[in-house]
Amino acid sequence: MKPVYLLLIFVFCSSAAQKVLPLDTLKLKEAKDMLADDYGNLYIYKSKDFSFTKYDSLGKQLGKMMLTVPYKVQNVQNPLNVPLFSENAQEMKFVDQNMNEIQRIDFKQKFGFIRMAYAEDLQQLWLLDDSTKRLIQYNFRNDTTINSYPFDISFEDLTDMLVYENKIYILTRNHIRIYTPKFEKIFEAPLVNGKRFRRENDTILVITNNSILKYSPEKGMTTVFEDPEAQIVDKNILSYFEINGNKLYLYSLEKVKKPKQEKQPESQPEIIQESTGKPTENSEKKPDETQPEGK
Repeated sequence: MKPVYLLLIFVFCSSAAQKVLPLDTLKLKEAKDMLADDYGNLYIYKSKDFSFTKYDSLGKQLGKMMLTVPYKVQNVQNPLNVPLFSENAQEMKFVDQNMNEIQRIDFKQKFGFIRMAYAEDLQQLWLLDDSTKRLIQYNFRNDTTINSYPFDISFEDLTDMLVYENKIYILTRNHIRIYTPKFEKIFEAPLVNGKRFRRENDTILVITNNSILKYSPEKGMTTVFEDPEAQIVDKNILSYFEINGNKLYLYSLEKVKKPKQEKQPESQPEIIQESTGKPTENSEKKPDETQPEGK
């Protein structure tokens, strides 16, 4: 009876740690990206028809946009004002909770070729201008350039940018790099299939295809959620989400257990220099990795 008892405990713990959300598999089949806001609403972007659709947690459609060119969704943490950037159209637009466009900003008339745009708030943008190799701080409310910095980085495989506390976070498919506005590199680390940043207060997260990583100045990059079989992952303040086998799974943050620590990889993240000019040593602590329990 003891093995049966242990098996029942395992099944109960596994089912408690994950939940299958009632979203139609046809809606998930061709999803290129998925995002979750802090109210539990889900946003599905499909590159096949450039559609951007919002659902509640029960799978009810709340809004939909049919875009004419590819757009990159910055984040949906504030569902009242969701920023989207299009390199093809050279513009940024903001949409409301019903997926209606509320503002559009055209970069073609004022700048060269913008490769990435980050909306810091409801009046300021940070722009990477590829034609002039500059980082531009732009107030779009009154159409003025606040600052402009030389920023001669490679735009190869650039996927996202974030600006926070006078640090410029640059994400590519294979690296994360952090600079000061004066183009001083203070951190660099390799990663796989980097997609976008997510900031939660002072915590900087990196979303990849099947994992979520956290940056800290002391430890560098550590994995907080991972499923090698997942197609897409994301999180909000309460849960982790993943699409796996065209099904949508939700994992409670409290019930995702930490596995045994793995061996430290030989290639360590390179913490180059803090903005004060003092070198920062790599931490010898092993990164904590968090994986969902077995489905």
